Amino acid sequence: MGGDTANLQRQPLADWWCSSVTGLMVHARELHRLGPANNDRLSAVRVALSVAVPGLFLILIGRPDLMMYAVFGALTGMYGRNETHQLRLKHQAQAALFLVGGLAIGVFLSVNHIHSWWLVLVATLFAGVGSLYADAVRLKPIGPFFGILALGACASVPTNVPFTTAVLIAAASAAFSMVVGFTGWFRRRTWDSGAARDIPVLRGPLRQAALVHAARYSLAVSAAGAIGVLSGSGHPHWAMAAAAVPLAGADLPSRVHRGIHRIVGTFLGLAVVAVVLFPSPLSPLQYFPGQTAVVLAVLVVLCQFPTELFMARHYGWAMVFFTPVILLIAQLASPMDPGVLVMERAIETFVGAVVGIAVAVLVRAPRGRVPEKTG
Repeated sequence: MGGDTANLQRQPLADWWCSSVTGLMVHARELHRLGPANNDRLSAVRVALSVAVPGLFLILIGRPDLMMYAVFGALTGMYGRNETHQLRLKHQAQAALFLVGGLAIGVFLSVNHIHSWWLVLVATLFAGVGSLYADAVRLKPIGPFFGILALGACASVPTNVPFTTAVLIAAASAAFSMVVGFTGWFRRRTWDSGAARDIPVLRGPLRQAALVHAARYSLAVSAAGAIGVLSGSGHPHWAMAAAAVPLAGADLPSRVHRGIHRIVGTFLGLAVVAVVLFPSPLSPLQYFPGQTAVVLAVLVVLCQFPTELFMARHYGWAMVFFTPVILLIAQLASPMDPGVLVMERAIETFVGAVVGIAVAVLVRAPRGRVPEKTG
């Protein structure tokens, strides 16, 4: 009898272990799975061009340090990738409003030297409101991640130009991205006055699901930011941005996958950054003495193409290239010790992604009442 009782007690533990191992195997397989191609090259060319032209202009006028504002504005080109030109124009206008708005808030915080806990508070509020906005207009890429990233990054570096100049650079870059995305329309020049994106109104269950999802974002961003500030990190906004990444998944498994992809992809991307910034024969900086800013700016432009190429097919691979984009524009805006830069990015990304996964697991939509995800 005692043996039967012991076996019964061990059975739940064995079931948990088997399910955990199975889950880990599923997530491991996801790291190698490449999604189907879907017009990725054309979209990647559009985004790369949107980044390249403003970036090269800043290089020519001797201000590559301002590339951060141009790059975040140019991310407008990532939205509406497979929509018709007419609908893409509207979609990108909605994305530009969100991206430039987040950037403007970040620049305002930087200009007024508002950091630490105030940054966490502002980013938390922006994450919740941004989630509701992203769900209401059905932004795709889904969620407020890029707006949160723009806000935190711009708030965390000194602003070397007037507030309006920084915002205008971002707005001009966003406008250029919209022009690039709309250029193909001139081949046919047809305009459907009744064309509209299929966006369900957030009412009833959809509205409740959107509110729950906004709460996830606010909780994840605030918790990750608090950990970053309490740990003494100089870049808590990296943890806040990383915490938002898993929540863009459509369901719990996809959210866990995105969190793991974020960690693995970022770590591989940090290896690329280390090769570039650390003195060694492999670093391109060694072969262009005195041209560090120009080399970094060119690398930012080059890395944007593969970022968009893989963004919809494999998030982890996209992060391998997007990580250098973000760190190199930060290095252009406010240079720091490469070792500290890489180490803090690794720690903050890991902490933030784990927090985001934990929030995704713990905060669920009420069963039987609302869908799991509105986006």
